[in-house]
Amino acid sequence: MSNPADSDIARRGFLKTLASAAATLPLPPPNAAAAIAGASAATVATTSATASAQTAGNPADGYQYFSIEEAALVEAVVDTMCPADQLTPSGTACGLATYIDRQLSGSFGNGGRTYMAGPWQTGKPQQGYQLSLDPKSFFSAGAVAAQASCQTTTGKKFQELSPTDRDAFLHSLSDGKITSERVPLAQWFNDLLYPLFEQACFADPIYGGNRDKVFWRMVGYPGLPAFNTLNVKEFRGKPFPDAKQPKSIQDFS
Repeated sequence: MSNPADSDIARRGFLKTLASAAATLPLPPPNAAAAIAGASAATVATTSATASAQTAGNPADGYQYFSIEEAALVEAVVDTMCPADQLTPSGTACGLATYIDRQLSGSFGNGGRTYMAGPWQTGKPQQGYQLSLDPKSFFSAGAVAAQASCQTTTGKKFQELSPTDRDAFLHSLSDGKITSERVPLAQWFNDLLYPLFEQACFADPIYGGNRDKVFWRMVGYPGLPAFNTLNVKEFRGKPFPDAKQPKSIQDFS
């Protein structure tokens, strides 16, 4: 997220935080993270993505989980958090919304790595997710609650706000200043949506995000060669010689 005055500074701070790890370590698979009771899962619907033309090896456009309203919300969120500038295209054009959709439609979204057998008791923060619904249901409940809160506080849907007002709204969500009786919106944003955004930036492009390896190129991450033990030893803490041409799963298939 970024206000116009500090857009580049905020973007660079976010990327520098991740760059040191990304330069030498392979990215982990998405974690099975949050879900929340209080709303049912959204109806599955396929809509046309608004992203730019695909490069070879990217998944086909078209959402597998998002409803039309969810797609509009997520596209506005990722375009706010990753605006088009001299560093990257917009978040939607980079495939970030597609990545999030794919994760929610698959094993992660269905709670494949989440204990779902109960009993459901209130836990302590350090105990992690303790509720009964899978991540896709948590996402859909939060999307409805976030839009409702946005319309209550601003009179508009999130995607209808200016970029500056969108940014301010997301900061308020993250800080717990915007709440809902049914869904803890700070947890929804901080523990589900924002981690998926980070993963979308730096995951292998085969999963839908990081199109044309744009984020890998930005931070000097070589892609699959980083998994090679000899490369890890030789180039730990050093620039990788072929980082400007990173290699993805697709390049070796």
